[in-house]
Amino acid sequence: MRVIIVEASALGLDLALMLIKRGYEVILIEKDKNLAESLSEKLDCTVINAEGTNPEILEKAEIQKADAIVACSSHDQDNIITGLIARGYNVPEIIVTTEHMEFMHVAKKLGFHHVVNPPQTASLSIYYALRGIDTIELSTMMKGNVRFISIIAGERHKGKKLSEIKLPKNSDFIGFYRGDDFYLFSEAPPLAYDDELLIVTRAEHISEIDDIIRDKITE
Repeated sequence: MRVIIVEASALGLDLALMLIKRGYEVILIEKDKNLAESLSEKLDCTVINAEGTNPEILEKAEIQKADAIVACSSHDQDNIITGLIARGYNVPEIIVTTEHMEFMHVAKKLGFHHVVNPPQTASLSIYYALRGIDTIELSTMMKGNVRFISIIAGERHKGKKLSEIKLPKNSDFIGFYRGDDFYLFSEAPPLAYDDELLIVTRAEHISEIDDIIRDKITE
């Protein structure tokens, strides 16, 4: 599997080391010249010293052959731009990280289904650990081509019940978030604009579901 990682942040470097150890083909893009040179000597992967938001650089990294790209720089806007460029090359898996919750929401409104907010993930893990609760992340339960995705609802489904929205075969709603409140499918009230819908589906249906849920104006 060929994975492009944009920026050797703490997260990016740790991920690169993990993937290399497991036999992945990793291309690491790092804008700091000294760091890039140092990593090229230490890591068993391709290291490119450049900006990850530059389409020419991503082409140099052969983005058209990538199975996945992870945008994990310290700048949320840059990560979103990198993700949008990757979408234009039809990269199968695009993972965008954000440090700020407002940009996490923006990324989801733009249709990114894999948006990671490290501070939120870490703080939740610590909170549950302090309470002595073991939690199971949905991502650890995925097998084969099963995917759990979240999509921001547009105006077209405002006022509808989840049961009124037809999804593709082998797909179903789990529920949705409205602000900090979560509603399971069985108890969910009518939808409002900007609700965050959680859906379980197959990988091949993600684009179709995206078209069903989101307003065309956001594409």
